[in-house]
Amino acid sequence: MRIWPGYSYPLGATWDGKGVNFAIFSENATSINLLLYESENSPNPHDKVPLTEKTGFVWHSYLPDILPGQLYAYSVDGSYEPQKGLRFSKNKALIDPYAKAIAGTISWDDAMFGYKIGDANGDLSIDERDSGPFLPKSIVIDTKYDWEGDTLLHTPWNDTVIYEVHVKGMTKLHPDVPEEQRGTYSGISSPKVIRYLKDLGVSALELMPIHHHVDNKFLVDDGLKNYWGYNTIGFFAPDSRYSSRGFMGGQVAEFKDMVKAFHRAGIEVILDVVYNHTAEGNNLGPTLSFRGIDNTTYYRLSPDNPQFYVDFTGTGNSLNMRHPSVIQMIMDSLRYWILEMHVDGFRFDLASTLARELWEVDHLSSFFEVIQQDPVISQVKLIAEPWDLGNGGYQVGNFPALWAEWNGRYRDSIRRFWRSDESQVPEIAYRLTGSSDLYQENGRSPHASINFVTCHDGFTLRDLVSYNSKHNEANKEGNRDGMDDNISWDMGEEGDTSNLVIISARMKQMKNFLSTLFLSQGVPMMLGGDEIARTQNGNNNAYCQDNETSWFNWNLDENERVFLSFTRNLISFRKEHSVFRRKRFFQGRKLFGASKDITWLQPNGLEMTEEAWNESRIRTIGMVLSGDAMDEFNQEGVRIADLTFLVLLNAKGEPAQFRLPKVAEKWEIVIQTFSNELKENEKSFRGGDMFRLEERSVVVMKRTS
Repeated sequence: MRIWPGYSYPLGATWDGKGVNFAIFSENATSINLLLYESENSPNPHDKVPLTEKTGFVWHSYLPDILPGQLYAYSVDGSYEPQKGLRFSKNKALIDPYAKAIAGTISWDDAMFGYKIGDANGDLSIDERDSGPFLPKSIVIDTKYDWEGDTLLHTPWNDTVIYEVHVKGMTKLHPDVPEEQRGTYSGISSPKVIRYLKDLGVSALELMPIHHHVDNKFLVDDGLKNYWGYNTIGFFAPDSRYSSRGFMGGQVAEFKDMVKAFHRAGIEVILDVVYNHTAEGNNLGPTLSFRGIDNTTYYRLSPDNPQFYVDFTGTGNSLNMRHPSVIQMIMDSLRYWILEMHVDGFRFDLASTLARELWEVDHLSSFFEVIQQDPVISQVKLIAEPWDLGNGGYQVGNFPALWAEWNGRYRDSIRRFWRSDESQVPEIAYRLTGSSDLYQENGRSPHASINFVTCHDGFTLRDLVSYNSKHNEANKEGNRDGMDDNISWDMGEEGDTSNLVIISARMKQMKNFLSTLFLSQGVPMMLGGDEIARTQNGNNNAYCQDNETSWFNWNLDENERVFLSFTRNLISFRKEHSVFRRKRFFQGRKLFGASKDITWLQPNGLEMTEEAWNESRIRTIGMVLSGDAMDEFNQEGVRIADLTFLVLLNAKGEPAQFRLPKVAEKWEIVIQTFSNELKENEKSFRGGDMFRLEERSVVVMKRTS
């Protein structure tokens, strides 16, 4: 086989039409071999090619006889001294960190570990067996693709409605998706599914992790899988398990087809990315890639004892964001998904971990600096999950100006208000208006707040109002996993689906949650399936349930169809009225005409006073949003105006009398959660009238003349 020196950049396997350049970074290796395999079932490589060229710490060679479709891995030699953080083993086949596609999944065997399982010396021992037969192989791909003029959509933040969803879960049981496409990239982008999403009104899909991941051994041993996928091993590779075209590279083109189809429909694609840790776990985990390539480079090791890992994530390890080559890998990955795969943005899992330079979360960290300066990455949607499991990791409100954040304060406040907790009115006022207390001080806008009530991690919306405690027994961890929500809704027996009164109360509470979400300033994010009242039967940590627990059930009953219609109307209403999706925070004063942009009301119709704000027992509040007092302008410099709306919320378990403000001659109900349908004579009221606001309900009225 002919071998040429090749180049140190780009990293990974790069086909140029004539041959393939292989380049891999390792600062502490003594030698590296490229292993070439005939097929995914080959137990041994047919060629072992030494990478003799080294530029800096990048090892590289060019092979003119290699074509796309070639399967490969690496063997990296060096010292095995775990006490010093060195875990090289030339007998372990390793996945290329820059692999653009990965064939198949791991076959768990003790040879996958760098140490001898069961040895008295633990991970200080060394296992010299070949792991190649059990490792999924990296694949050389041809990146050529006809995008047919496709570009990123750049939907304005204030027009964005996010739908968080799992690629497989949405379509695995979908009757209108061809059976061979169910649960795949092709399935979720099939015409019927896209039509459904368009009718629903979402503008962006936030896809749960699609980077190639590993099913943890302890789950496989229990007959389970890492369904959610937060266990990444390939930051450049779309997971082949969601491909209907096999795993030999077809997953790349299928992913691109998916993105192109969504873009044609005006729907953005946001990826949930997990750069905070990898699938190799702690010091007792397997050797799959990074650990065997250069453990001290890729991972945060304990300064006192580098045999062990620093763990801010609860997964056993944390990537070493202090090393420039690790930051380079993440930046290269992000640019790849934008430039080559056309994704519109990213949600960063446990993003606080990425900001830790030493131990504390550093708001001026290298990671933030390089993103700020990058002309590609800085222009897409960047969403942080602003916490991790380390000390000081909860950083809601503290990310830089480019970033939006999953607003955990929003979720908690809305839940407490509708649970009828005391002293929640001041808090919910901030959340309804874009959380200016969190984002205004550092120059950010309402769209910095990604508002959500439910997400993949926790109860579905239906289960949130149906269960007082989690039911995760199927996870085989003794129901100890998952969050202890302690909901205590007092809405009947857990999971009761027979009592019509209980069902009606729960549906109303679900409407309250979604109404609050879509009437709030900021960016709404809805958990996929909540619009059809999807249940996981009380499992609030279904990360390992690749079955009907997690898959959408599309056989909707009448209540579920009614709820879907309500959700569609709610999203459509938000889209029609700019006063609910402002670009700027409210000023609370008169800006144009005679009206303040926002006015807070007590049930007696008077403005909220300092005394009222501090009243712990108040659970009923109103706000007037003056569409004629907006201080925003369109691209032509014309001031944006809208109707004036009155929003009433009653979290009490009994009706409240609310005097309607006299700023309108007449008020007309446009949204309400207490009845499926109102007659025409039940919708109109005069300013000054006393209005019966039903228990636990939301009402929106528009001012008419």
